Amino acid sequence: MKLDILVMAVHPDDAELGCSGTIAKHVEMGYKVGIIDFTRGELGTRGSAEIRDQEAAESAKILGLAVRENLRFRDGFFKNDEEHQMELIKIIRKYKPDVVLANALEDRHPDHGRASSLATDACFYSGLRMVKTIDDKGEEQEAWRPDQVYHYIQDRYIEPDFVVDVSDFWDIKDASIRAFSSQFYDPNSSEPESYIASPDFLQFVEARSREMGHKIGVKYGEGFTSEKKLEKKDLIKG
Repeated sequence: MKLDILVMAVHPDDAELGCSGTIAKHVEMGYKVGIIDFTRGELGTRGSAEIRDQEAAESAKILGLAVRENLRFRDGFFKNDEEHQMELIKIIRKYKPDVVLANALEDRHPDHGRASSLATDACFYSGLRMVKTIDDKGEEQEAWRPDQVYHYIQDRYIEPDFVVDVSDFWDIKDASIRAFSSQFYDPNSSEPESYIASPDFLQFVEARSREMGHKIGVKYGEGFTSEKKLEKKDLIKG
């Protein structure tokens, strides 16, 4: 299956928090979109890897994803090295995405920036034909490099290079986030408090989306950054 957009997320729920409105919008437009989670989030304060597997599957249904896979890298201890790059290259060549959306370039959680670098490097090396990979059928994969790699903005504020209007898809974004009910505020939960389980966190997520939307004159938006300059072929049509 070829994907138009492949979203890379180090933790289940990263994609939902960062860019699920953009995902839902492009699914509605007829594009094939998938998510690759790097880890199962097993170091999370609340819930468990097994619970988050179930929550990720539920969110995938809400978003209408074409595919969702988990690479089962070690949460917190994966590296941007040859071993992890090669596993990700196999995924890139398997799905041949035109656009990749990856974790924030830097953030409060150290996994996010490291995952961002891993995604960027793997996307580049995936385009080198002398880097050899074998698929699940034992056949050599063709080299493939996405046309664009963009990074969604997460906890720490980063000035976006562009903003996507997700006003019509806020309800889907909100539902996909709340599918990860183990991770967020629940007054009836007996699990330990965590940074994202505070009563204010989801309000912050909405406020950030409103702030991004305000930049382009809409109600809700999601911001993205690009490591390379964006080309403008036509100043009138964009």
